[in-house]
Amino acid sequence: MTVANARAIVNDAALLLILAVGQTLVILLGSIDLSVEGVMAMSSMVVALLISNSRNHIDLGIGAVFAALGTGALAGLVNGVALTWAHIPSFMATLGTWYAALGVATVLFGGTSVIIRSHSFNALGGGSIGGLEPIVFIAVGVAVAGWAFLRYTRAGRVMRAIGSNEPLLGLSGVPVKRYKVLAFVIGGTLSALAGVLASAQVENGSVNIGTGMLFTTISAVVMGGTVLTGGKGGIGNTVVGVLLLTVVTNGMVLAGITPNLQQAVEGVIIVGAVVTALWPQRSRLQIAK
Repeated sequence: MTVANARAIVNDAALLLILAVGQTLVILLGSIDLSVEGVMAMSSMVVALLISNSRNHIDLGIGAVFAALGTGALAGLVNGVALTWAHIPSFMATLGTWYAALGVATVLFGGTSVIIRSHSFNALGGGSIGGLEPIVFIAVGVAVAGWAFLRYTRAGRVMRAIGSNEPLLGLSGVPVKRYKVLAFVIGGTLSALAGVLASAQVENGSVNIGTGMLFTTISAVVMGGTVLTGGKGGIGNTVVGVLLLTVVTNGMVLAGITPNLQQAVEGVIIVGAVVTALWPQRSRLQIAK
């Protein structure tokens, strides 16, 4: 219970919150996005190769960031189209995108590390404002924007309604496919943003930048109370879930619990959260659609 540890918890939660906001929009549809780690890896390598680096003489500045975000949006578009037009379940479509994006990142990696030499870019991950990293303020902005999007825009309200009763919306003339694709595009863009910011933290482009983040992201969303069947939950729930998971992890680290045992404890907590959230809706359980 110290100010320093509170700051550490907030800093640790920032990247996870960005990913979880995007995942929340997709899960509210009743779908799921498994491409998080692949998109993070791809965006990391794209930004590293297009900004001042140790591999080439290219330096697009802020343009490198936009290019990386564009790759994430494209991955999300592929996921959305595969789900809505090719009728591939989101589980399989996003799993394929995960490995495709990871393959692209591996090709871009080329077997040698890519060190990022842009001081202004690296400051995003290594700077400090009142003891908090700049990423924290970006994450808060993303969370507030996501909350306002779901609450005050037609698109946000429709996304929530899709998870509750998609057939009824279709019969009402709502372009359901369009909103589903939009949710995946936003999710892909936020995954790319997380990959870019993680690269700034380590000052390096890496294919391993998102390793382990998928399970943690979905866990945080579910722990917050956004149910996997869709239609129930939101960004406020996700913020609570992210903080809960981060505090639990922080406490286990301070208590000296080994990483393997940490995963076991997290797994038990997550299973409990899923059962609690889904038990009232067990009669209509549909994990992915």
